[in-house]
Amino acid sequence: MTIHSNTQIDPSAVIADDAEVSLGVVIGPNSVIETGVELGPHVVIGPNTTIRDGARIYPGAVIGTEPQDAKYDGSPTKCEIGCRTIVREYCTINRGTKASGATIVGDDCMLMSYTHVAHDCRIGNHVVTASGVLFGGHCEVHEKAIIGGGTGFHQFVRVGKLAMVGGISGVRQDCPPYMITAGSPPAVVFGVNTIGLKRNDISPASRKLIKAAYKLLYRSGLNVEDAVSKIKSDLEKSSEIDYLIEFYETSNRGVARGHQEIKFAGDQEDEMDHSMRFA
Repeated sequence: MTIHSNTQIDPSAVIADDAEVSLGVVIGPNSVIETGVELGPHVVIGPNTTIRDGARIYPGAVIGTEPQDAKYDGSPTKCEIGCRTIVREYCTINRGTKASGATIVGDDCMLMSYTHVAHDCRIGNHVVTASGVLFGGHCEVHEKAIIGGGTGFHQFVRVGKLAMVGGISGVRQDCPPYMITAGSPPAVVFGVNTIGLKRNDISPASRKLIKAAYKLLYRSGLNVEDAVSKIKSDLEKSSEIDYLIEFYETSNRGVARGHQEIKFAGDQEDEMDHSMRFA
């Protein structure tokens, strides 16, 4: 264990033998710093916060402090940062609001500088946020989503698996899985995240089904309910399509609408690097 002499650590905190705690770090009561964790200079870890194995927290980050919510009554809520997750400079991540509430960031994420994760958010595994991303309370981000810099999310918004959200977007509704959403405001759906699907080994057959679902949802002129019904009846079953259907059917805020001015590029769309256009 390497702990700088100029730190403030509550006696109830538990720190692994091989953790590194740098100059000026503050660790609050009942927090746990697991094996291989690195806490950079002047990091603040609030009460009831767990930093899982191998996570790296960069200088000035503030994690597990009380929520910025007028309803918070001082209950012992929690915060958790997953294994091997990287939290860059000056990120802020608040605890949950109600008793037993928690804010959770998953494994193998990268939150770049100045990202804010508000109370009761759930960030899945392998999520990347560029600098200055702002999540309101109770947001939910599913695995392998990528968020462009300076994007703001209304509270309770969800971002689907393998979604890409363009930078400087204003997101008021759910961002669908496997697709690219961008704009400010409102953010709208531009197309399928084809490059992201390829990079994550989604099969050509599954990519074809996702593209067909996109056409029904955003190019057919059908309303969402009818488009989802047609996806169920017309498209072959797959885990990706089942998840897509569930995402739309469980949305509370509604799913972002399409950008009607972008022409469908047919077979050529497989070669378009949307991640470069809207990153």
